[in-house]
Amino acid sequence: MSEIYNDAIFWIEVNKIHPNPYQPRREFDQMALKSLADSIRQYGVLQALVVTRKEVEKPDGGLATEYELIAGERRLRAAKLAGLTQVPAQVRNGEETDLMKLELAIIENIQREDLNAVDRARAFDRLVKEFGFKHADIGKKVGKSREYVSNTLRILMLPEPILQALAEGKINEGHTRPLMMLTDRPQEQETLFKEIVFKKMNVREAESIARKIAFERARKLMDPDLVDLEDKFKETLGTRVRIEKKDEGGKITIDFFSKDDLVALLQKLSLQETAPRNIVSTEKPAEPTEEEKIIMAEGAKEAMEAPEEDLYSVKNFSI
Repeated sequence: MSEIYNDAIFWIEVNKIHPNPYQPRREFDQMALKSLADSIRQYGVLQALVVTRKEVEKPDGGLATEYELIAGERRLRAAKLAGLTQVPAQVRNGEETDLMKLELAIIENIQREDLNAVDRARAFDRLVKEFGFKHADIGKKVGKSREYVSNTLRILMLPEPILQALAEGKINEGHTRPLMMLTDRPQEQETLFKEIVFKKMNVREAESIARKIAFERARKLMDPDLVDLEDKFKETLGTRVRIEKKDEGGKITIDFFSKDDLVALLQKLSLQETAPRNIVSTEKPAEPTEEEKIIMAEGAKEAMEAPEEDLYSVKNFSI
């Protein structure tokens, strides 16, 4: 009986087709779906869905036919939007394993380039963890190199907020390279991520910053006390802080992203909050002079009154 249905095309009611539990795609562009639905209204579903067929027992003891979608969820969703009650579907014999369902769903999406980088990485991860695939095996299945698969899987090392931004298109896959360079520096990684989003930074700019951070870190390893101080500044202020030591003295650069950030930094640097001088010394800070109080008050007032665009045009300041 299975040979009758295997690879045959039937018109099937859309409400009888259940989603593929192994569908790797989580994000569906609603505008793209609407566009496809408009096309389907005009031309119909040009490529059949792929489903499995099975008989299930009804409460009254009879049998009912149900279908499980293997490939074509985007077409099915668009067909429903277009108001279709039936869609053409290629019926498999229902004996596909869970692995086959996952493989077919992944391969179809990758061939159509419908998966975003995060969904693709998670799909590959399932093949590795649930089915024991090697990276080279996955590469052969999807027509990609082993290196492509390995690099895709590395994306999952990033924190969830970054993965979410990648899935939503707020950053692109190229941005993940400089961010992964800072995996062992979570504070620096988070700051660079914010810079990429707020400053609309391109990949080359992000890579330049990541390399500079790595270089400075290596250079400062020769002076562990300086590294420790820089880390404490970052922890206290909650943003990137760079200490540049010169032959005599040096410079501290503090990044900020918005007017609120700048005001918060000024508050933290004031004597009413924990000041950086408390980090580098256990001695009680001296009471500021009247002139210092006036300068700090004027600085905070200017920050509050500054136009928003002026504050956003300056992304760091030095003390």
